[in-house]
Amino acid sequence: MTIAEARATAGPHRRSFRALRRPNLIVGALIILSLACVAVVSLFWTPVPPAKMQIVHKLQPPFGFGLLGTDQLGHDVLSMLMAGCWNSLSISVSAVAIGGTIGTIIGVSAAAQRGLFETLVMRACDVIFALPPILSAMILGAFLGTGRMTAIIAIAVFMLPVFARVSLGSALQAWSRDYVLAARAIGNTQLAITLRHVLPNIMGSIIVQATIQLGLAILTEAGLAFLGLSVPPPAPTWGRMLADAQTYFHVAPWLALLPGLAIALSVLGFNLLGDGLRDLLDPREATR
Repeated sequence: MTIAEARATAGPHRRSFRALRRPNLIVGALIILSLACVAVVSLFWTPVPPAKMQIVHKLQPPFGFGLLGTDQLGHDVLSMLMAGCWNSLSISVSAVAIGGTIGTIIGVSAAAQRGLFETLVMRACDVIFALPPILSAMILGAFLGTGRMTAIIAIAVFMLPVFARVSLGSALQAWSRDYVLAARAIGNTQLAITLRHVLPNIMGSIIVQATIQLGLAILTEAGLAFLGLSVPPPAPTWGRMLADAQTYFHVAPWLALLPGLAIALSVLGFNLLGDGLRDLLDPREATR
């Protein structure tokens, strides 16, 4: 076996070993994996149906009735948190996937075409950045009505220019590499170069950006749900649990603290995972 073959074989093992040396990556992955398991389990089982009202047991503290108590209508808080986990994660992941895919396609296309198309893309991104997702959701809600799709579209539109800018910058660097210049010299088309050489080499930065943006999407979805622009009742969401709890904060503070901690934990998990992936996929770290 040659030295080059030995290095190529050892590459994945070295990356796996570096991953084990990064506590932020491990902790973030464990947090997100745990939340994903809770979200999936909530589709099949919760301690009590989330929409079931038990008025006689309303505003019970944690361990007083149920593991985490009940709200002002007697809903089981643990069941609502579990069901809200699915709603928050599914909306956020869907929005980032849509915005990331479309934004990446636009970004790499602008890097390949350059000129007027690149300028138009950047100006369009500036216009979208001027409209926050909450305002976009309010505008969409006036035409489409409030609901899951309104929240997904509003967050996806806000994510689109982020991925467009990141993919454009990374793709422009890739287009200046020697292997891309060699591919152009032998007559490969722009589409072929983009698919075979540019896109695979910028996927690391796109994945890292998507992981970090998922934390922002969780916060945005919570804000939309707080304003009633996300999943309509009786389906629970963390943001609406916060909105309903503000009236009872002095009487039952756990109603606000528990969904707030769930939001903070999910954002922390995605941020730690994104930071860990950024360090792991950084070529300078790999060389070091």
